[in-house]
Amino acid sequence: MATTTSEDLRERRKNAADNCERWLGNRRVPAPDRLQRLAEVATDDLVDMYGNGGEVAALEQEVAELLGKPAAVFLPTGIMAQQSVLRVYADRAGTSRVAVHGLSHLLVHELNALEEVHHLRIERLTSEPRQPRPDELAAIPGKLAAVTLELPLRDAGYVLPTWDELVVFSEYCAERGVPLHLDGARLWESTPYLEHSLAEIAALASTVYVSFYKVLGGISGAALAGPEDVIAEVRRWQRRLGGNLFSLFPYAVSARDGLRTVLPLMDDLHQRAVEVAMALQSEGFRVFPEPPHTNSFRLYAPRAADAIERTTVERMERTREALCPPWQSADVPGWSWIEVVVTPHSLTWQVDEIAKAFGELLTR
Repeated sequence: MATTTSEDLRERRKNAADNCERWLGNRRVPAPDRLQRLAEVATDDLVDMYGNGGEVAALEQEVAELLGKPAAVFLPTGIMAQQSVLRVYADRAGTSRVAVHGLSHLLVHELNALEEVHHLRIERLTSEPRQPRPDELAAIPGKLAAVTLELPLRDAGYVLPTWDELVVFSEYCAERGVPLHLDGARLWESTPYLEHSLAEIAALASTVYVSFYKVLGGISGAALAGPEDVIAEVRRWQRRLGGNLFSLFPYAVSARDGLRTVLPLMDDLHQRAVEVAMALQSEGFRVFPEPPHTNSFRLYAPRAADAIERTTVERMERTREALCPPWQSADVPGWSWIEVVVTPHSLTWQVDEIAKAFGELLTR
């Protein structure tokens, strides 16, 4: 999504970010420091070969246990993980039709890969900025290879269904005899709102994808968990798509570190997001959803994107504090928006301090 700022302002933002000493979101860590951290937290002396053994095998076992699934496979990207499992389902079902939300990452951010690479036929459940309903699935006739849910739905504002809604949707998929696949790139962050464990959430679906480089802070990488036979077929597609690198251990080490150090903070991150959202509303902003379903939410400002972005960059230059990503134009003229993601680094800021900092963007 393109910003409305000028090239000059984008360059100023980049330079200001390079000079920042404090970050509300994920801070920039120099490469040597990241490598040193990996050396400190690695627990296995063996290096995997093509994803077999060592830290990779340990990570796969941990993920399978966390999600309550018989098996898991580590892949370099979530795009590869989800393409692979949907292709497996399509080949098994003898149909290319998969049901997907119109705002799903699968459709919005992957250059039409499901159709171009795997010749899958997309059936849109809905394109409304909310989670899909069973009646919308029922309105799609005929045989389906799989149904996907993105939890949370990022491009709708990180929205989740209620637990009861999720259970009903899962039961309908089971009654129809179609596998439910969870795009759980941010599933780790969804447990506080759903008030159920990762394993309880994953039990409602046949397969689950999770990501390691977002709030967990890993270098990169994803995992897919599910039945042993499905995971075995996904490994074959991983090979076909060039995803079993000669070694994946740095990614696995950083992923395991995130599971140990960041995953236990999910309740705290969600609670802080709710507190920050409430405080920002008192400063004249609007948030969606209200309250946030996860540690992330959309923030709307009653200023045009170019104006508030200029004020934001000027504040970065003056304070050496990085508050937020570039502002985007909202659908309402004169308004703008960003995504706010509460990370472990955000916990070092006081709520009133965050509100005051953002408040300056409206008053200056």
